[in-house]
Amino acid sequence: MILARMAHHDSAQLAAPPLSRRNAVGFIVVAAASFHLAFANPALAVFVAVYLGALVELTRIESSRGAFYAGLALGLLVFVPKLVFFFTLFDAAAIALWMILALWHGLFVYLGSWARKRFSRKTALILIPIFWTGLEYFRSELYPLKFSWMAPGYAFSLQPTILISTLGLYGTSFAIILLAALMQRLPTKLRILASAGGLIVLFGVAQIPPSKAARTFRVVDVAGLQLEFPVELEVPGKLDALNQKYPTAELFILSEYTFDGPIPKPVARWCKQNQKYLIVGAKEPTANGNFYNTAFVIGPEGEVVFKQVKAVPIQFFKDGLPAPEQRLWDSPWGKIGLCVCYDLSYTRVTDALVKQGAEALIVPTMDVADWGPTQHELHAMIAPMRATEYGIPIFRLASSGISQMVAAGGNVLSTASFPGQGESLQARLQFSANARRPLDRFFAPGCSAVSILGLVGACFSRRSRVSL
Repeated sequence: MILARMAHHDSAQLAAPPLSRRNAVGFIVVAAASFHLAFANPALAVFVAVYLGALVELTRIESSRGAFYAGLALGLLVFVPKLVFFFTLFDAAAIALWMILALWHGLFVYLGSWARKRFSRKTALILIPIFWTGLEYFRSELYPLKFSWMAPGYAFSLQPTILISTLGLYGTSFAIILLAALMQRLPTKLRILASAGGLIVLFGVAQIPPSKAARTFRVVDVAGLQLEFPVELEVPGKLDALNQKYPTAELFILSEYTFDGPIPKPVARWCKQNQKYLIVGAKEPTANGNFYNTAFVIGPEGEVVFKQVKAVPIQFFKDGLPAPEQRLWDSPWGKIGLCVCYDLSYTRVTDALVKQGAEALIVPTMDVADWGPTQHELHAMIAPMRATEYGIPIFRLASSGISQMVAAGGNVLSTASFPGQGESLQARLQFSANARRPLDRFFAPGCSAVSILGLVGACFSRRSRVSL
């Protein structure tokens, strides 16, 4: 009994003291500022570690209610400035969506605070990165309002690094927040020095390119044209001009929703006359009056040779029915996975294509010009991230930009800008034979399960205390 009391006393002496309200406000400001710095420029991506470290510090708030509201406030400071364009899309409902996104930060800080009070210090510090990864994966991939944009790992999207190729989007955040949590065991002054050293090391590691160079084998010349809601009869003429500009191109790409119905016969006839392949977005009507948002592949004979329906229609939009299945197009040059616009944002969608053996991804996309530059810039972070994670090339053609040709290592080789109505993009798509999935795909779902159990346990223990 005496030994147990001594051990408890020693543990209490080593534990970091509860965070005062003033210091909590300071960490909220530092975290928000660091997040926006990290996303402002690829060279500043390492500031995402300061953001995550400050989040860990916020879990020292002793009051459960205070911890939740601190996280909620930080979430609003993170999401609202970047997602102002939600007002354009959803009017006043944007406020509710901002609150829902900020909620996940609140839940994380709440769970971290609960774990510090409920478990030993060592156990709590191990649970903290698991809770973060679990909640981040759940809000990005699993629940009905899933939204992966602005996950911390995206800060490294335009700076391909071994961190992303090995650990993945969620695994990179897990590793950083785990180190930040473990540093909590150090005295305050030593923790500051260790944090500064950790930033320097992270900056160095972030400069290391992806671990495995892509082994390319077949190549196809691809050309894409940014057209937003074009008049159907004008499209063959636009394709003629694109063909004259890039006569070596064998595969042409137009955006999602280029046509508001089935493929027009003049477009199919153009493919036959010019002996070209065309990937284009259009609606495929269904028997019940609904439709499938579909990427069609028209072959040189003017016939549909392949099609892929959008796997995850966008919430709150009339975006069609979800895809009954996902398959690869076994093209003349290699196996191509088709992602329709927003599908590229979900690893559960792209993982399915990679597991089937995809050697390249092509992504017809509809980003309306009225949604503004911030929306287009955030969406343009997705393709480089996926190319780095999987080690395969991605050609993404957006209706009004930002279209991209991304190499298998994650480097953006060429772009067509926003706003860019009528701009074109040509590239040599080099197929990659060594696609792989990063490590986070194998543990992030388990982290979500642990986080859900943690939330249930936290709510149950709180009710127990109230009933007592």
